[in-house]
Amino acid sequence: MSGSSSHLVFPGSRGAPLAATLELPEGTPTAYAVFAHCFTCGKDGHAASRISKALAAYGIAVLRFDFTGLGHSGGDFTDSTFSSNVDDVVRAADHLRAHHRAPALLIGHSLGGAAVIASAHRVPEARAVATIGAPAEPAHVARHFASRRAEIDERGEADVDLAGRTFAIRREFLDDLRAQPQAARIRGLDAALLVLHSPTDTTVGVDNARRIFETARHPTSYVALPGADHLLTGRADAEYVAAVVAAWAGRYLRTPASARASASASAPASAPASASASAPASARRV
Repeated sequence: MSGSSSHLVFPGSRGAPLAATLELPEGTPTAYAVFAHCFTCGKDGHAASRISKALAAYGIAVLRFDFTGLGHSGGDFTDSTFSSNVDDVVRAADHLRAHHRAPALLIGHSLGGAAVIASAHRVPEARAVATIGAPAEPAHVARHFASRRAEIDERGEADVDLAGRTFAIRREFLDDLRAQPQAARIRGLDAALLVLHSPTDTTVGVDNARRIFETARHPTSYVALPGADHLLTGRADAEYVAAVVAAWAGRYLRTPASARASASASAPASAPASASASAPASARRV
């Protein structure tokens, strides 16, 4: 099934225009989703583009966008914070709600995963959240520039090399990371949660997945991504993630009435909510 891609712009949290691509399936989408990319990455990176296109083939329309100051979006990255990233996710959801349909699914890669968890309570239509290689705490990203921490604290900012590119990191950015009540957000998430993580991720260790999984309430699922690197540079890994997300999310993206009818017909009244209809039990724990 082939779909289409359309490029668009919507206002971000800092007032700058955010560049986005909407991946549409052939025919009417079963649901809409927002994809938040990894720290200093972009909407056109391997993970964001491949997963979004693959999900469209499963009937899910996906809006992927560049955070403020990154990719083709306007604004200054130096002025952005994790909180502004969360606001950008909410603005993306607002755009879909106004012009198409509100997203029922939020997907985030690495720090983008932390951002979709943090924004979920502000997107009331979101019934499912999927994270890929996400840190349990946003402050985890500060490890990338720990050697410049003293300079940032003393001067207020410092240039940091990240994956071959130079970014100015300000003290306000670090202060904002430390102030995030992420554990409470995970615990209070009012949506199904899928945690995908590679056991050999050397950028964000798999222990982060364990912490997220153990903090969250049910329904929560865990799926390992054996052999995948943090950026999901392998096409097969991105396509596998899309297949798992599509199969898992299908249970939660139905209308509330049909979901309740299906649950009452297939499970005892006293049974707890299932973590995942498609993932084997051995794949649900770190």
